[in-house]
Amino acid sequence: MSTCISAIGIANPAHRFKQSKIYQFMADASGLDENNRGRLKGIYDNSGIGYRYSVIPDYGADSPEDHSFFPKSADLEPFVSTQQRMAIYQQEAVKIAADAARNCLKGFPDDITQQITHLITVSCTGMYAPGLDIDLVEHLGLKTNTQRTCITFMGCYGAINGLKTADYICRADPKAKVLVVSVELCTLHFQKENTLDNWVANSIFSDGAAAVLLEGTEHRLKPGPCLELKHFYAEFMPNARNDMGWYVGNTGFEMRLSSKVSKLIKNNLGGVFERLKKSINPGGHVHFDAYAMHPGGRKILESIEEALDLPEESNTFSYEVLQKYGNMSSATVLFVLHRVLQNTVKSNQQILSFAFGPGLTAEGMVMASHAA
Repeated sequence: MSTCISAIGIANPAHRFKQSKIYQFMADASGLDENNRGRLKGIYDNSGIGYRYSVIPDYGADSPEDHSFFPKSADLEPFVSTQQRMAIYQQEAVKIAADAARNCLKGFPDDITQQITHLITVSCTGMYAPGLDIDLVEHLGLKTNTQRTCITFMGCYGAINGLKTADYICRADPKAKVLVVSVELCTLHFQKENTLDNWVANSIFSDGAAAVLLEGTEHRLKPGPCLELKHFYAEFMPNARNDMGWYVGNTGFEMRLSSKVSKLIKNNLGGVFERLKKSINPGGHVHFDAYAMHPGGRKILESIEEALDLPEESNTFSYEVLQKYGNMSSATVLFVLHRVLQNTVKSNQQILSFAFGPGLTAEGMVMASHAA
């Protein structure tokens, strides 16, 4: 008995901004001189991102007087506290998560919500209790005895851990119907201190949610394309522990994102890839037909291509997601899988996915496509 991804739904907040508009907000809020504005603009122009989404309308404001979340002052002081940011997370995260879940469950029987046995929520950009899991049960009309698991603070690779947990559940109970929901409101955590880490983080992160329905392959509710989960493999790189981190500060969560991350991936992912293949086949020979890489940024995708000797077109879906949405932390790789599932026209295509996060952790997943 194996587990398959039968459906994926995605959702974003209402506020969509051009990358160039967000650059203007960031440059003004950070009080940059012309020289540093030029440096910052270079980061935005080379990000590979065209648009990003946010629950905060202020990033598109023409003047501080138009702010509704940040203070109406040029320097945004007094800066918004973690408590204030978490209040917005509690208010908004469930709405976007529920939208993604409803999009995922469209086309299934009307009683699908009563057939869901397990709910797994994934998020690293907010927390409260009773939490997102209970709120989603109520918003979606799931049964109150739905088994709930929360995966938190694992960063961009958290959704693969959610899928891995769902796989364990479905293998233990082939009739289980598991809903995995990832929601990230990264833009709540804008930090204006002028460091390179902040400049890079502020240039790529976005808000979004994705939901996935997983079930045993022999107990699917309806026919159609699916992605069968075949194998998981994860490693962290001990020499990179301090190059990516996520910490709770007094004014939101603070990202540590070293400029060395892309180089670390380029130098280390090849070895991780070889060990992943050997964990599948001790002889090491494993063939992949397609790829679903987490688009952490343009340089991350380019580093993956160099490390694994892949052509740029192998990451077409990842570049598309990055351009249209930015980096939505854990939800982003599910947006890529959404594109993969939409374009599944052949069976038995072997698909490799990697996502990266604090540690520096590389979380790998292997899937097989089924056209019907």
